[in-house]
Amino acid sequence: MTATNWHRLTWEEIGALPRQGIDAAILPVGATEQHGPHLGCGVDTEIAHQLCRQAAERTGVPVLPTLPYGCSIGHSQRWPGTLALQPKTLIDIVKQIGDWVYLSGFRRLFIVNSHVTNHAPLRCALEMLRAEHDRLQVALINTASVSERVRARHYEDADDWHANEAESSLMLAIDPDMARPERFAASDDPDRTGGCVFSHPVNRTSTNGVTGLPSRASRQKGEQLFAWMVEDLAGLVRRGLAEQPPLEHSYFNQPDPL
Repeated sequence: MTATNWHRLTWEEIGALPRQGIDAAILPVGATEQHGPHLGCGVDTEIAHQLCRQAAERTGVPVLPTLPYGCSIGHSQRWPGTLALQPKTLIDIVKQIGDWVYLSGFRRLFIVNSHVTNHAPLRCALEMLRAEHDRLQVALINTASVSERVRARHYEDADDWHANEAESSLMLAIDPDMARPERFAASDDPDRTGGCVFSHPVNRTSTNGVTGLPSRASRQKGEQLFAWMVEDLAGLVRRGLAEQPPLEHSYFNQPDPL
């Protein structure tokens, strides 16, 4: 048993953590969606799951069970495999998870998101949690932009990247069974979104569900990128464990009259 794995702990063990000074939890949020003809549909969930598990082991912060569904409706119905939630559904799910984390005695929640279009509903859930729970501090961290070096690697081959070199390399490194290397070269598809005013669904921007160049992927690139992601996420979590609000004013109290 690992002390950082929430679903393996008893209620007594979880209840004791805040009294021991561990008042934080990590929520990994992934997605189940098509990732081209060369990667499995669980790429985003696998990244969130493995990254948060390793960051939890480095920091001692318990990691909640990974949420494997996200706001993937932009991938359209063109390709089988996507299992998408509506934005309002994801908001409600994460808000309710946060409520119960708070009721278990935790006052810091790190939401770690590995799917780009989860960001907006997760930000809404963050706003709702802060407004309802005065002492709860919530951070929303996107795995692909956890640091500048990680962000730069993800965007090397496409601005509107998906199932690209970075994600393909990550799968070769952390879950090779998710990858079909023999299909990498034939899966390259360019970014067609440059100069667009509107945000278009993937069926109108990609021929095969890919945006980027998986042909450039390698296990070595993936190992280096994932090591950066673990190191940089753990660093953010450690900083968050020591952070206090700049001011101690209650959300609910009215300012004193002049």
